[in-house]
Amino acid sequence: MSDRLKAEREAAAGRRNLLVQDAIERTGITEEMIGELVTRFYGRVREDALLGPVFAKVQDWDEHLAKLKGFWSSVVLMTGRYHGSPMRAHLPLTLIGHHFDRWLDLFEQTAREVCPPAAAPLFIDKARRIADSFEMASATVAGRIASPRHVLRS
Repeated sequence: MSDRLKAEREAAAGRRNLLVQDAIERTGITEEMIGELVTRFYGRVREDALLGPVFAKVQDWDEHLAKLKGFWSSVVLMTGRYHGSPMRAHLPLTLIGHHFDRWLDLFEQTAREVCPPAAAPLFIDKARRIADSFEMASATVAGRIASPRHVLRS
């Protein structure tokens, strides 16, 4: 690796660290909060009449929750802990609109309970964008067209 590329990467990492530190100070988000949110949310998902059967395919919940905590840490705190292809894992599930709606209902409820008022909207915005992305991809695979509909949800 060239010295210039190394310097650029270090500068980018420094900028990312400043952004993350600012987000933590503004919102109070911590790894512990992410862990609580993920654990409580997926506990509800597993018990949900619509979503529970979808997630019944998970064999090792401890491993899955650890992966999900890494995912949300990467999404919200830009930690880079998650390395995977969530879209590829979800496409075979043939999810449709009401699955995404219910997932968001439970997620938003849990985020508002677990997170301080400054943090919940950040998680909710990210979740809505993820739901839109997954829903549009699922529709495309099924030969349909879908538009983003969750980002502006009230």
